[in-house]
Amino acid sequence: MKPCISNRKAAALTLVEVLVVIAVLALIAIFLLPALHNAKVKSQRISCINNLMQIGMSFRIWEGDHTNLYPMSVSTNLGGTLEYVKSGEVFRHFQVMSNELTTPYILICPADMRPRAKDFGSTFSNTNVSYFVGLDANDSSPQNLLSGDRNIIGGIKTANGIFEITTNQFISWSPEMHNGVGNVGLADGSVSQLGSGRLGENAIWGEDEIRQVLDATNRLAIP
Repeated sequence: MKPCISNRKAAALTLVEVLVVIAVLALIAIFLLPALHNAKVKSQRISCINNLMQIGMSFRIWEGDHTNLYPMSVSTNLGGTLEYVKSGEVFRHFQVMSNELTTPYILICPADMRPRAKDFGSTFSNTNVSYFVGLDANDSSPQNLLSGDRNIIGGIKTANGIFEITTNQFISWSPEMHNGVGNVGLADGSVSQLGSGRLGENAIWGEDEIRQVLDATNRLAIP
């Protein structure tokens, strides 16, 4: 028997149909990409806030075990970092809290391009830290800055990367991390977002809660 041969032509897309499909896919990409980017930015900011909350908790645990002071106010003879305050070695303030922090991974903001350190050992340095340290933070001034994104700018810059900022000075953020806003941890353990402006004016405290603006000089050691 002769094989049966069909006279029907195989279905195929025309050039116009292919172009229509490409155009539809392009439109979908145009609408989806910004949404995906915004979702990524939001996720990074939330992760950064979580990091700062863990850092704040670590400071408070360390404080409870060391004369109720943060390491920046405790001598190295007693396990603190007071003698390193003017050295510019910001990582030292975190290094002494290695037991409380558990991992150096939380010291890098997800929006920062800096590398994560594997441990708190001899290779750990400022390049593995995304967050500044508030050198004047203490329990008696709960609104003082304890930590926050390193890309804060403004105030008066002194030696070794230390910034002095008060409430009547303008602060802002470089664009490299959170697109014009930044996260800060306060001495009372809370974490807030600040936009560019005078310190305290643009704080997002949440729940319509209004707090007193910071009323003291904040010396920030920037890594």
